Amino acid sequence: MITIEINGKKLEVEEGTTIIKACEQVGITIPTLCYHPLIEPYAACRVCVVEVIQLGVPKIMTSCNTLAENRMIVNTESEEVLKTRRMNVELLMAQAPAAEPVQKLARDLGIERTRFSIRKPDEKCILCGLCVRACEQIVGANILGFKYRGVEREVTTAFDETSEKCIACGACAYFCPTEAIMMKDLFDRKIIHDELYLGPAKAIRVPTMAPIPNVPIIDKDNCIHFKTGECKICERVCEPEAVNYEMLEEEVELQVGTIILATGYELYDCKKIPQYGYGNLPNVITSLEFEHLCHASGPTGGQILLESGEEPQNIGIIHCVGSRDKKFMEYCSKICCMYALKFSHLVHEKTKAHVYDFYIDMRSGGKGYEDFYRRMLEEGVTFIRGRAAEVSNVAFSPEEETKLIIRCEDTLAGVIRRIPVDMVILCPAIVAKKDAQEVAKIFGLGCGNDGFFREQHPKLGPVSTLTDGLFIAGACQGPKDIPESIAQGAGAAAAALSLGEEMVLEPIYAVVDEELCSGCKVCIGLCPYDAITFDKEKKVSKVNEMLCKGCGVCVAACGSGANYQKNFRDQQIFAEIDGTMISL
Repeated sequence: MITIEINGKKLEVEEGTTIIKACEQVGITIPTLCYHPLIEPYAACRVCVVEVIQLGVPKIMTSCNTLAENRMIVNTESEEVLKTRRMNVELLMAQAPAAEPVQKLARDLGIERTRFSIRKPDEKCILCGLCVRACEQIVGANILGFKYRGVEREVTTAFDETSEKCIACGACAYFCPTEAIMMKDLFDRKIIHDELYLGPAKAIRVPTMAPIPNVPIIDKDNCIHFKTGECKICERVCEPEAVNYEMLEEEVELQVGTIILATGYELYDCKKIPQYGYGNLPNVITSLEFEHLCHASGPTGGQILLESGEEPQNIGIIHCVGSRDKKFMEYCSKICCMYALKFSHLVHEKTKAHVYDFYIDMRSGGKGYEDFYRRMLEEGVTFIRGRAAEVSNVAFSPEEETKLIIRCEDTLAGVIRRIPVDMVILCPAIVAKKDAQEVAKIFGLGCGNDGFFREQHPKLGPVSTLTDGLFIAGACQGPKDIPESIAQGAGAAAAALSLGEEMVLEPIYAVVDEELCSGCKVCIGLCPYDAITFDKEKKVSKVNEMLCKGCGVCVAACGSGANYQKNFRDQQIFAEIDGTMISL
């Protein structure tokens, strides 16, 4: 540790600490533009100057790259420091007059205008080189560099052309202190709706909300280090040194007593319904894409914007896209009406747009749901009862130009209507996961006609299955909203814990009489629970009592009469009949 004095205050700092960091320890903020803790200090902007006194000799030095030395005296607000700082800010004003951070520094220092000639009135770049050094030292892409000298100097790519080596990581824009660099779409669009996805856009992140264990993961497809071999910022800032780039994915086998399946759902592919224009017309998006657009961590910071970057004036929300339709999915997706109402509220909260809600029947069944529906009526949402026929961009009148037109039948008014809007939000059907049949086969489950897992009983066993120790929860069983999924998840967990260390079997299950079995294996292929195997030594079939559910398929199919259900043999049934007849 060494002792220094800053503005008359003595303090101890670790040897090798820069003056700017030492000032931070005593709460003194030194203005700077080019300093960033993740990049080696370079003192390009020269705004962070301070007065350093050693052996009685004062010097003006930059604080971001000057190391503190023992018994050093530092003044951050002396007249000479302020004079030098004003001069440097005036030079930056001449170089980048449109940069807001430079203008703020000038206002803080009392500078009204620069004494130097302004070269480009709309220039924001202060030539600090943070973008160049980030691209070279952190990303390792080496795309950016300086061109020319003196007042003509500027930052550019090789030959002023786009490069295939650019991985569009955004590091240059992130480190730029004046917003002189911005990520731009090649087609001059601000938001590309069909590229939206749910979740944060960072390469290192926690995979889901409140995960167990609560440990971040690295997305190798988006991580700069795995693309260029450089960066490693997360490793540098991680104090526990927990980041390991050499770690490989591995599969771990666990022996468990119970299993809860909660595989979730998917949304119906709206491209299979071409009349709504999804994938062909701009600003036609799905509910999940709109959800991400509204989220604070989304690409617009929660703003609702069109692909052009403008705010919509009219928005149409179409219910039952693929639901309640014999051509697609016959069942109701259950949650669409309420999240469509939530979208209407978000639109009114974030924009001045008017909302048109196209519905077949408003199914707001739930605690407080009907009240929320009435609230949306009071907020001015226009509800149109009738399935939307199509979405097109073919204008029949001047007010329809550059608009999306929703053509529908208003069943309450008995007319065909054309509604021009700026954005269309589709509410797709909730469908089972694509691999639901494969998962069901692995765990010995059944799937209904709708593709969702079949429960033991819709009322008496909603979380249980026909396989003991296996439970289901959430939307893998059928469409559900969040409260219902949480309740069913808690029920499945309670059911799993209630089994204890021993499992109680039903007294009815199939048994094979080895003396009568011919080894034909017919019963093995017919068993829906894979409970029957073949004993190669004895050449007879054998029933696993833990898997058998006593359905009787094998008993009915056995040609030799070797298969029977326990406690249901012929002589037992005849004895029951005799006992019944005697009692009568």
